[in-house]
Amino acid sequence: MSHTLPLLIGAAMPTPFLAQYRDWLLADQRDLEIQDFAAPFILDSDLWKQSVATIKTQLDGYTGRMGLHAPFWSLDLGAYDPKIRAVVQDRFAQTLDIAGEIGATHMVIHSPLQFLGAPDTLMGSKLFDRDLFEVVHETLAPVVAQAASIGLTLVIENIFDHHPLMLTALVRSFESEYVRQSLDTGHAYINYTQGAPAVDYWVKTAGELLGHVHLQDTDGYSDRHWTIGDGKIDWRCLFAALAELPQQPRLVLELADNTDIPRAMRWFSERGLAR
Repeated sequence: MSHTLPLLIGAAMPTPFLAQYRDWLLADQRDLEIQDFAAPFILDSDLWKQSVATIKTQLDGYTGRMGLHAPFWSLDLGAYDPKIRAVVQDRFAQTLDIAGEIGATHMVIHSPLQFLGAPDTLMGSKLFDRDLFEVVHETLAPVVAQAASIGLTLVIENIFDHHPLMLTALVRSFESEYVRQSLDTGHAYINYTQGAPAVDYWVKTAGELLGHVHLQDTDGYSDRHWTIGDGKIDWRCLFAALAELPQQPRLVLELADNTDIPRAMRWFSERGLAR
């Protein structure tokens, strides 16, 4: 079943912006992603409790699809060192506890597929004597179990990934409804400028496994997180691909400047792509 444009989209934001966008979010029960809990200094202090309190107050009456972004700095799902994997598991367990408290139903985690040059798929992507997928499964086994216990889906976001096929294969290898693929449009476009497939191809490759999209624009020079229309992404082509999916992934603006959300929405609305 395909969808008719314009598609309903929401936004990612830290809790201080919830008051500003509360009416906009609740009027159509838009997708929402809370960014606070990606920060270690929030997780390691009482600030996370303040964020939870703000969420419960500002989102009273909200019934949309809400998620959060997991911590990601220095956390590698494909870490060869078991002590590093233990740190990753601990951080994600901590964040999932918070997710359960606020009723979040998705959590963004970063792809472990980082290669110098082309990914060595013919060799099975070995980490010394270990298969990379095997290591990622070992890292995420308790995380997936905890996520499933609270009805939350882990969405694995493309970061340095040069081609969608390998990330899609990783997501599919879990054979779990609680693991899905996430597309960051800016990350995909940066790789496109270096010879990778176009952004819409990521949607077509992931297909029914695509559960989440970060919408941000860039000129390809760096990870700009510009508002929509300020960069070079072909949004018409991308939204045509999104509309053809049998499911509707969570679609969230992820902008460097959250005050640009209204401008991004106007750009989409004027072109009949999103509302």
